[in-house]
Amino acid sequence: MSRINEEDTHRTIERVARESYGRLVAYLSVHTHDLASAEDALSNALVSALAHWPREGVPQNPEAWLLTAARHSLIDAIRHERVVLESEPRLEFLTEDSTEATLPTSTQFPDERLKLLFVCAHPAIDQAMHTPLMLQSVLGLDAARIGQAFLIAPKTMGQRLFRAKTKIRSGGIPFEIPQERDLPERVDAVLEAIYAAFGIGWDDMAGADQRGRDLAEEAIWLARVLLQLMPGEPEARGLLALMLYCESRRAARRGPARDYIPLSEQDTQQWSKPLIAEAEQHLATAFQCGHPGRFQLEAAIQSVHAERSQSGRTDWTAIATFYQQLIRISPTLGRLTGYAAALAEATGPQSGLVVLDGIEPKAVSCYQPYWAVRAHLLQRLGKTSEAVDAYDRAIGLAEDPAVRGFLLRKRG
Repeated sequence: MSRINEEDTHRTIERVARESYGRLVAYLSVHTHDLASAEDALSNALVSALAHWPREGVPQNPEAWLLTAARHSLIDAIRHERVVLESEPRLEFLTEDSTEATLPTSTQFPDERLKLLFVCAHPAIDQAMHTPLMLQSVLGLDAARIGQAFLIAPKTMGQRLFRAKTKIRSGGIPFEIPQERDLPERVDAVLEAIYAAFGIGWDDMAGADQRGRDLAEEAIWLARVLLQLMPGEPEARGLLALMLYCESRRAARRGPARDYIPLSEQDTQQWSKPLIAEAEQHLATAFQCGHPGRFQLEAAIQSVHAERSQSGRTDWTAIATFYQQLIRISPTLGRLTGYAAALAEATGPQSGLVVLDGIEPKAVSCYQPYWAVRAHLLQRLGKTSEAVDAYDRAIGLAEDPAVRGFLLRKRG
């Protein structure tokens, strides 16, 4: 044990929880076949760490300490169950190597997160809960943050997550990677969850938020592992390419004062050339399959943006074309807004405004990017009063203070 002050200890616990939550929950639940109990046990272990580490010092292997404490918590819970004999297989796993000294190090015990992703994507579970369940169980997001992302009240999201975990336990869903023939019916849900995690991390990052940075990096890691499992899946390769393009621009997203810098104004010298090169390779390999899907097309848009680092210009016509193909697959608000912005750059602000005017007003009432793009196009057309109104809507809906500051400066 190493002694550090209480404040440092709490920071260490937060860091270990952030870095290890998904690994530990997946490891425990895959062996006990009980996701909810694994999460409860790890929560108890973290509470125990808060009580013991400030007094006794941080253990040399914090992750193993938490795993030991979580195992003990699970053993206690099982012994309080009425039918202990039915829990013998779980007890056997929990009692073997249950001391910190004999536990494997964090780099030795198997990382079961990908396996748990496929468990959460089982067809017996409500399809609408696949992504939220993965975000909480594998990536450690709470119901409030997940609810915010899905525009659902935290209490409601919590109740739905609880029902989904109960379904896993009562339905006897196997905790394993499906057979190859069953992978296609689950892989889309896994891809969606990985991208959702990256998107949440990207939004939270704000240039400095460590949790957002960790979440984005973890999403990229999961995409790499998924690609190892399914090297012939073009959408898995397209998703990895998409995230790598975005990740390549991390250093350019914020100025010295942490102010927001839009993509069109970023210094391309700050973009990571190795990440862009890797993304290009993955995207080219995916397109060779001849089945361009959502993630490949979104990666293609980012590829066109990346070309600015070489040519000094952006081919907005190409971007608009890729958006058109995306809209044919699924006309989401984000894609329609992106198409409007690209079309405006390619052919003029009026054409972009026509696209925005064609969207149902009720659908965009709380969609911040729509109002930001609309304000910009109205401003370019010289419609100052309407532009100010749209800027005010966009500013009011912006959660990131840096984005609000940027829009305030643009509004003038």
